[in-house]
Amino acid sequence: MATATEVAASSNPTIAPYDHGLNGVNQTVNMLFRDMLWWSLGILALIILCIRLMEIVWSKLRQVMAMSVPAERQSYWKHSQWSWMPSLKKHLVYAPLWNKRHNRELKLSQAISIGTLPSRLQSVILGIYLFSNFVYMFVVDWSKENMYSFLAEVRGRSGTLAAVNMVPLIIMAGRNNPLIGMLRVSFDTYNLLHRWMGRMVVLEALIHTIVWAIVQVADAGWEGLNIRLIQQSFISSGFCGTLALLILVVLSLGPIRHAFYETFLNTHIILAFIVLACTWVHCATASIAGGLPQLPWMVAIFLLWTAERMARMFRLVYHNWSTRGFTEAIVTPMPGEACRVTMHLPRHVDVNPGTHAYIRFKDIHPWENHPFSIAWIEHFPLVDKNNIEKEVPTEAEIKRGTTSVSFVIGAHTGFTRALFNKASMAPSASINLRAAMEGPYAGHHSLDSYGHAVLFAGSTGITHQLSYLKPIIEGFNAGTIATRRITLVWIMRDYEALEWVRPWMDAILRLPRRKEILNIRIFITRPKNPKEVHSPSSTVQMFPGRPNCVTLLKKEVEEQVGAMVVTVCGPGALADDVRQAVREVQDEQSVVDFCEESFTW
Repeated sequence: MATATEVAASSNPTIAPYDHGLNGVNQTVNMLFRDMLWWSLGILALIILCIRLMEIVWSKLRQVMAMSVPAERQSYWKHSQWSWMPSLKKHLVYAPLWNKRHNRELKLSQAISIGTLPSRLQSVILGIYLFSNFVYMFVVDWSKENMYSFLAEVRGRSGTLAAVNMVPLIIMAGRNNPLIGMLRVSFDTYNLLHRWMGRMVVLEALIHTIVWAIVQVADAGWEGLNIRLIQQSFISSGFCGTLALLILVVLSLGPIRHAFYETFLNTHIILAFIVLACTWVHCATASIAGGLPQLPWMVAIFLLWTAERMARMFRLVYHNWSTRGFTEAIVTPMPGEACRVTMHLPRHVDVNPGTHAYIRFKDIHPWENHPFSIAWIEHFPLVDKNNIEKEVPTEAEIKRGTTSVSFVIGAHTGFTRALFNKASMAPSASINLRAAMEGPYAGHHSLDSYGHAVLFAGSTGITHQLSYLKPIIEGFNAGTIATRRITLVWIMRDYEALEWVRPWMDAILRLPRRKEILNIRIFITRPKNPKEVHSPSSTVQMFPGRPNCVTLLKKEVEEQVGAMVVTVCGPGALADDVRQAVREVQDEQSVVDFCEESFTW
């Protein structure tokens, strides 16, 4: 068999210079487009950061100015100070791509889902990103007479862009991405960007491999190409990396990803590591002193990936182990095929309202971890034995104590179904399991500066909204927040769902002055007995059927106190209905902000 050296010696002299190295590659323009792409993403992040800083300053000013005044004196904050802002929210910031569908899944059948649609603002950002990549890709010298010189330039451009895009691709993939907290952009949005950046990397890597292969075959035939694939680590590593990318993109197609998500996730991590390792070897083994110019980027990518993994591991160990022992979970099966899970952490953990955490159980699919909204937080201070009769523990005593966090987990398939089945088969009312919590994550949306909050929850989405109620009512009593009216709208299938949160809801209903601020409206879509649907008081009302979100929200706007925020956590169809209702009331020139909590994959 011919060797790689013999193949090179017999190469066509008009083609050979362009089948290796940087011959024909316009490295100056490649680096220019690298800088343009990174700078454009950096400038976008800087713009969002400036907007967030202005929002933080404005909301803090609103909170300080309104927290000590009664509801009727918050009229100034009720109306938008910028006439164009409601229109901007309606037609861009809160708008779906078209019509009203955004978080409601697109399904080919009952069992096959292809995902969700991006919002209009997300589509604009994605459109600019994708268009810029195509421009960078094809701004090459089309007038070159030597086709192989032209293909070498395309090879260099596509390979450079693929490596350039890998840097933000890895950043967007991490749960501990520092940009989440800095920019207050949800991980759900970063996950969307990650998917599209990944597709662009695959496309550019595929172009890079194909144009290289065309030149190789023209120069030395298929035999020469095969020899280089086998004998040269530079070539074989690049080819293996591209092959792993192709497998990865096929497995990440919506129907496959949603049908076999856990398999996809584990395979995705393995393939991603293979891609990064192969790309590193590809850059390091090039026949250029010091390797390809992209090598330092690959080092940075590995450092970012390793740092994020280490951050996960650190949070997992820190929150779930101390000298007091390990995290234990009490799992109680509930009516309506759900479990109430309370995790007793062995140390104090600060948990903000509106956060979620990834949880896993030692005896139930221990390799899996899933995100769930934290419904209830309780701190147990380590009280000094000499002051055991003291009614109010000090901050230091609370910090030295422990924390319990609670979730409601609906039984669907896989992990959640196995958890419910194990709890249901237990001889006692609940079971104890060794568990671990990674988090908390998110919790960036504070409602304290709004005079009026409307919280929509669908089914187990009540957990996200419930976490806000106690802190807001306590803040109202202490005079430290602007909120004067909360309306909780909970849509459930049947009356049994009330059992999921009964102990926590009872605690909320017993809080001082609760009736002055909190109104609860419960809609039961499929009541087993019409007699179940009755309103125990004027502030806790029950209704059969589904709510008309537009009508309900317009009524809230008529009675609006100061600035209003509307939040939703629940099925995609409910989130889309609430989003549409918020857009419709923007015509009133009132300040109505919208927050959506969702986990889309």
